[in-house]
Amino acid sequence: MQSISGDELDAFRSDGYVIKRGFYSQAEMAVLHDVFQTDSSIQDRATGIADGHGGATEIALWNEPGEDSFGALARGERIVAAATALLGGEVYHYHSKITMKRPGSGGTWVWHQDFGYWYSNGCLLPDMLTVAIPLDPMSEANGCLHVLAGSQRMGRIEHGLVGAQTGADPERVRHAQERFEDIPFEGQPGDVMFFHSNTLHTSAPNRSANPRNLLLVAFNTRENDPYLEHHHPRYSPIDVLADSAIVERAGVRAGESRFFHRAADDRSTETFQTLG
Repeated sequence: MQSISGDELDAFRSDGYVIKRGFYSQAEMAVLHDVFQTDSSIQDRATGIADGHGGATEIALWNEPGEDSFGALARGERIVAAATALLGGEVYHYHSKITMKRPGSGGTWVWHQDFGYWYSNGCLLPDMLTVAIPLDPMSEANGCLHVLAGSQRMGRIEHGLVGAQTGADPERVRHAQERFEDIPFEGQPGDVMFFHSNTLHTSAPNRSANPRNLLLVAFNTRENDPYLEHHHPRYSPIDVLADSAIVERAGVRAGESRFFHRAADDRSTETFQTLG
């Protein structure tokens, strides 16, 4: 099992992100990709979100990890141990989602911080992170995730609506772009990026002939249990699984037993933020 080194912990604290190459094996990623392709409920329940620039991208979002290979990954000892090390305390699964950018389409995810709206969910502290896990090769051409290194030190920025999305104050983003390095997360399935909830991030449309599907798993800390009831969950302990469960559950399809958030489930566009 891979762990977080002291240097990686220092980098996360200073830069707001850490990239781990080959964090998952090709066998594990092949199983996840197959589940994504064959469990029709995931793509059938996806919702398109306008970006305010004439484009839209799709997302399927769920709170409970589920009993399939996606759930095994979100509860796996490898990812839980890494999130615990980076956040410095017990974590729980806040939610998971897949953002989908089909070939030659898909909108922009505007610059935003996850805590820009998790704050409104009753989370008092930004002691939260997201793990970005490409299901397909991810590059500049097909709209890879970008972060501004060190931008988490700015603290929470005011957010407002941009299209149907929630975006960070454009003026502050413009000045942040002048000061902080823009880091593209180009990677292969198996590579992951952990990023802090105050790290500014974005992604461009997919202009290539290849799909760009990105799994994102969000964690909160037990001590940061929200004081509000919300559509994202309050603390409950993770039933941690051996990482071998990802492959062992290859034949499981959660289907409609997994609850998906959709636009009709909640009038707040925040339901569909935390995006990459």
